[in-house]
Amino acid sequence: MFENPSVIGSSHSPHLRKPGAKSVSSDLGAGEPGNSVQEGYVFPFVVGEMKVSSSPMHTAAIMPSPTFLWRFKVLWFLIWAFTCCKIGWDSVMRMSVDLRDLFLYEAFLYYNPLLLVTMMVWLWGVCLWVFSQSTIIYAKIFDLDLNHLTHREIWKCSIWMTVIVPTSMTAYLYLYSHGEVALAASQPVMLYVAVALVLIFPFDIFYFSSRYFFLRTLWRIAFPLQASF
Repeated sequence: MFENPSVIGSSHSPHLRKPGAKSVSSDLGAGEPGNSVQEGYVFPFVVGEMKVSSSPMHTAAIMPSPTFLWRFKVLWFLIWAFTCCKIGWDSVMRMSVDLRDLFLYEAFLYYNPLLLVTMMVWLWGVCLWVFSQSTIIYAKIFDLDLNHLTHREIWKCSIWMTVIVPTSMTAYLYLYSHGEVALAASQPVMLYVAVALVLIFPFDIFYFSSRYFFLRTLWRIAFPLQASF
């Protein structure tokens, strides 16, 4: 019925504390009536909860908002577009009229296929977005698995293509106008080689299953008469 004084005294004993630990129960209202041993252990738990709850707030303060990231990306895109247009315009204006027509015709022949493919990928993403906004289940219509690309992933690919192809074209314009004909001629070649390497890359990155399906479709288009298994 009565508490053993030796038990209460042992809970305040410094011999039971870990080295370097501070006694919390003895400092909180020691000598005040009504304080018990259990009241002394409330403060560490409250402090621990305050530390845990403050860590997500600190992380949220470090990470920028999605709106800020979107505006930052748009700003960089506008800077890139202005730089490419400025370099391309200055490069074309450096040439004579006769050479300019021949040069633009060659640039059109080299980069027109990739620009058309880039536009096709953008429209592909638009089509998937329209399907996702409607009640049409296009995955079942086209017999797609659960790992098919969404319109957001298609638009990511098209954004990278939109950046890479005009950048290579700008480098071609700049090098050709400054007399570096050999380096200028290598720009479209390197771009086509890079596209082919990305498509046949054997590692499981950059949408491996979709790339394999695309290559298999191209193979069936090139060789339509094949035995079905």
